[in-house]
Amino acid sequence: MKPFCLEVRGDYACFTRPEMKVERVSYDLITPSAARAVFEAILWKPAIRWRIRRIDVLAPVRWVSVRRNEVGAVASTRNAQVAMNEGRGELALYIEDERQQRASLFLRDVAYRLYADMELVADEARANPNKYVAMFNRRAEVGQCVNQPYLGCREFAARFRRVELEGDGHGGFQPSTNEPSALHEWTADLGWMLYDMDYTHTASPQPRFFRAKVERGSVDLTTAEVRG
Repeated sequence: MKPFCLEVRGDYACFTRPEMKVERVSYDLITPSAARAVFEAILWKPAIRWRIRRIDVLAPVRWVSVRRNEVGAVASTRNAQVAMNEGRGELALYIEDERQQRASLFLRDVAYRLYADMELVADEARANPNKYVAMFNRRAEVGQCVNQPYLGCREFAARFRRVELEGDGHGGFQPSTNEPSALHEWTADLGWMLYDMDYTHTASPQPRFFRAKVERGSVDLTTAEVRG
């Protein structure tokens, strides 16, 4: 099946490094899990899965440091259970009491081209794959989505558009020459980076990481070394 491609842009982005416990510090580029979430925001069905195969970086990596207010607590599940059982209880979370000011290091003016394969995991989808292909293409063309795609944090909305790929699959699919090119001057080893969460073997999801290597502005995930 021909891969799918989206161009995604945003004013700000934050793909938080999990090793940073308090302050939010972003990776240098979008993570595969965040890229997958963009495709799922446009079309999500139990019969399909999205697998990211490549990321093109279309804009230079730029940073902005921000101090912002965050809430340092969550609503108590115990209080919610008491309220459900007794019909009364304290469910409020007072922002003034739980407010915390934290420093954050975000990306700004980001642009990526995301390539993904649609995996058919149900017999219904395998019997009629064109249905799901047409559904995604139609929604992506008109900007329709299940929920607003975002870049790491929900307040950083993403703008997207569908990119038509050319090629027969033997030499690889590529965008047309009219599309912006990746940052060919950028080649770097970014070290270990979050790949996705694994929900298959345990009740609690386990993080998986991969060695992020940028070659001429692109990250090839089909050959990435992924570890749990």
